[in-house]
Amino acid sequence: MSTDIAAFAAREDLAPPDMERSRLRRHVLALGLITIIVVALITVVPGLASLRSRFAHGSPGWLTLGAGLKVLSGFSYVAVFRSVFCRRMSWRLSTEIGLAELGANAVIPTGGAGGLALGAWALHRAGMDGGRIARRSVAFFFLTSLPNVLGVVILGAGLAVGAFAGRAGLGLTLLPALVAAVAVVATIAGGRWAGTLEQRLAARSAATSRIARALRTLSGGVAEALALLRARDPLLLFGLAGYLAFDVMILWSTFHAFGSVPPLAIIWIGYLIGELGGLIPVPGGIGGVDVGLVGTLVLYHVPLTAATAAVLAYRALALLIPAALGSVTFALLRRSLAREAFAISSCEPGGQVEVIGRGTVRLTA
Repeated sequence: MSTDIAAFAAREDLAPPDMERSRLRRHVLALGLITIIVVALITVVPGLASLRSRFAHGSPGWLTLGAGLKVLSGFSYVAVFRSVFCRRMSWRLSTEIGLAELGANAVIPTGGAGGLALGAWALHRAGMDGGRIARRSVAFFFLTSLPNVLGVVILGAGLAVGAFAGRAGLGLTLLPALVAAVAVVATIAGGRWAGTLEQRLAARSAATSRIARALRTLSGGVAEALALLRARDPLLLFGLAGYLAFDVMILWSTFHAFGSVPPLAIIWIGYLIGELGGLIPVPGGIGGVDVGLVGTLVLYHVPLTAATAAVLAYRALALLIPAALGSVTFALLRRSLAREAFAISSCEPGGQVEVIGRGTVRLTA
């Protein structure tokens, strides 16, 4: 998927994705309709009596904790966004763009790319250089995916050798760990390969040059992601950890809410693998994520009813809270962009911008 992001980010005609009011309204209505259908099925289907009983006896306290964890995960995302794209940006604008991105991911059926496209559009409109947006979009995707992949490596290996509580065979522990480790190595190697291939294609036809531009974006994005990691910015590192950890712990809290809690390592690895269903392009990943999470947890010997109740409650919190926060922040975003235009456009040290009363100014770090 990183190559798709590189191709998108390298475009010069960045525009808000499906942000027309009619289309956005249709996405929200589709999300609401799917939610109503799920609730109706749980309510009336005779074979789901045990699931209805779990929901009837759920703990409001644990669900409230889950809602708070989702908010903390959202602000961790904001911290990563600001650290990657522009530390000169105000916290207010960083929050508006970051939460609007999360809201877009909840309602726009683009397999998770809707938020990325919205953030790129906002930064471009405010004056950030398109090349920086392109490279940092790839870097952002790589960095936010890295904790998930490393989590699979650590948890899979730990479960395989018995370091963590939980029951699963090597096919569900060591194999995912190996695949995840190979994915990290392949991504880094792929970034370097893309840079080499880009140099060969750059001087050819216009169509080939577009491919070269996407390859240059991919290569530069991976390189900048690694540079950001080497800088060891505490805000970035805590943001990356918090964005994932708080979200996983929502699922932990919903298991507690309905009275059946598997080992924490099983919740984590079930989440990390099951969330891959979110790549299916439906509003909020509904269906793909839900089936992926429930199916993965069942493979790790979590009872079906317990997994279904916890996952549906987790998904409700994971969709409704970002959608509500995102709708508010997106409304504020357009008014904030003009005020922040210079700060955003000056995020690239070494560049030059025009400042009223001072002429051309070279930017420093």
